[in-house]
Amino acid sequence: MASSSSYNSPCAACKLLRRKCLPGCIFAPYFPPEEPQKFVNVHKIFGASNVTKLLNELLPHQREDAVNSLAYEAEARVRDPVYGCVGAITFLQRQVQRLQKELDTANADLIRFACNDIPTALPQAPGTSSFQPLTPRTRLPEFNRRNIGNEGGGFYQVPSALPYSFPWNDASSVDINDGGGEGGM
Repeated sequence: MASSSSYNSPCAACKLLRRKCLPGCIFAPYFPPEEPQKFVNVHKIFGASNVTKLLNELLPHQREDAVNSLAYEAEARVRDPVYGCVGAITFLQRQVQRLQKELDTANADLIRFACNDIPTALPQAPGTSSFQPLTPRTRLPEFNRRNIGNEGGGFYQVPSALPYSFPWNDASSVDINDGGGEGGM
């Protein structure tokens, strides 16, 4: 006659607790006989009766996640009795921050190198004058620093010379900078 124990081996919890594993054992689905260390750690840290109470209070679909969390915390507590999984989480968070800083530095270097490789002169058509890159001084004409009608507020500045003349007056006879404002340079 074949032995029934080989067909119906007890779960890791019942084996450790030296009791008969009944068909309705609450531990059997979560602590298989192939993983005895999983229950050993959970039992050592939390106790079998506390785990039984916890699993009985949870809905069946929540039990597997709870057992996985308990097993992870128990293993972390065995490795590091003081900090447990909090120590592991803190270590991983620091590693992520360090790697994020390295990534930011690498991206900044990449952008800097990419910007240095951009040619400063655009290709020019044959027969045209040589290209001069625009600088802040060559983009706009110099402005007179005199404030017009603003009592020194400085939000409106008149250019020292306009490249065109107004059609309603002769620009040579009228000084456009004589606006009656306060002060001047």
